[in-house]
Amino acid sequence: MAIPSVSLAILLLALRLLLAWDPSATTVTAIRSGGLAQKAGAASDRPECNGRWIYIRDLPSRFNTDLLATCDDFPILFEIREQPEKSIIPFLANHGLGPRTHNLSRSWYRTEPLFLELFFHRRMLEYPCLTSDPVAADAIFVPYYTGLAALPFLYSPAQWNFSALHGRDLAKWLIRRDRPAIWSRFGGHDHFLAVAGSASDFDNDPAQTPLWGTAFLGLPEFYNVTVFTLESRAWSLQEHAVPPPTSFHPANLARLDAWLARARRSRRPTLMLFAGGAAPGSGRPNVVSSIHAECELRRDLCELVDCSGGVCIHDPARFMRPMLRARFCLQPPGETPTRRSTFDGILAGCIPVFFEEASAASQFGWHLPRRRYDEFSVLIPKEEVMFGGQRIADVLEAIPPARVRRMREAVLELAPGVMYRRHGSSAALRARKDAIDLAIEGALRRIQRRVQAIQQAKDALLLVGDNEEEWDE
Repeated sequence: MAIPSVSLAILLLALRLLLAWDPSATTVTAIRSGGLAQKAGAASDRPECNGRWIYIRDLPSRFNTDLLATCDDFPILFEIREQPEKSIIPFLANHGLGPRTHNLSRSWYRTEPLFLELFFHRRMLEYPCLTSDPVAADAIFVPYYTGLAALPFLYSPAQWNFSALHGRDLAKWLIRRDRPAIWSRFGGHDHFLAVAGSASDFDNDPAQTPLWGTAFLGLPEFYNVTVFTLESRAWSLQEHAVPPPTSFHPANLARLDAWLARARRSRRPTLMLFAGGAAPGSGRPNVVSSIHAECELRRDLCELVDCSGGVCIHDPARFMRPMLRARFCLQPPGETPTRRSTFDGILAGCIPVFFEEASAASQFGWHLPRRRYDEFSVLIPKEEVMFGGQRIADVLEAIPPARVRRMREAVLELAPGVMYRRHGSSAALRARKDAIDLAIEGALRRIQRRVQAIQQAKDALLLVGDNEEEWDE
């Protein structure tokens, strides 16, 4: 779907006007109901913001909104994705949530994961404890569109040998050009940002010529920054995984509760479901191939939703309706350990079945507490399925119905924390913590621990551990 250049220019101008903010400007107070919270005077003025004040770095537009105009400049991106759309510009609508799935839709959008940084930025402007004083801030948000800035280095052959440059201009600007004292106060330990991609795509050695990816996370300047990514590495001091955005973005509590009620009362005649691409044709043992083989043999128990060619990325109805009919959703690793489908399934009340811990238990501790995995998920080691003759259906059928009901209820209890509510949502819905709220809280805890370590002359990077990975209920 092509967009006329004039319309695109108008769209980008509107986005810049809505996203650009000058912390000293009075117009910022109109962004959210009740006004932008400015830290001033004694802490008792806003006790609920103690330890939660955030300052947003005012970046030049070349680091964020200017990048939106170039999203369609990389044909290789669409070739790799094999998706039907050959333009992602239409998915900039609604501050990156995408267009509504249909005209009457109230909460469902055709969300493009690449635009996580855009709507994260938009939501940060509504954060209730923003401050115009970086010295008074407990944390500092950097609205850099990292994933979009990486597109030339990932999908433009002329830039492949220069991927070590990704982020260097930003580092220079933060550290040397824009009030260096903001950065130097804690050496970047109090800064955080969002990345629309897997950390493995950004962790190259800057001194080496990579086969794929960029060196953004490999730049020493960013070692201290807390980074939200859609998937983390096995051992990381920088990033923490946050849920990939689904297509569900309610604007008020009634719509969230209505959807959860629908998921609770949904009849589920299907034992298990797999929504994904076709089985790999390499002939080598693979858990996805094993799932396909078992589902083909047990069509009475298993439903396959074919998402080949990227047809599911922007069409939630294709997989959400089947998920509402299924008791268990199979979530095997693919090219990477994690799957967005895990979170689509959670919203549908479909109990996730994992085949390795790297698919979730070691990834999303701020949103899916590790100590609760036995309550809401099933783990079947992939080796048992591929080499041990273990039938997935046998394991799932052996779970007592009463336990299945408890697991489904636990899944739905977690659902509000993995969805991304719409910007400008009601006060009642804002009282429920969503994926962004939990990510910000996790970052604030991490930053607080690191800053305290610096003040006590300790090594802040040594403090990243299991005790900071989960949120308190």
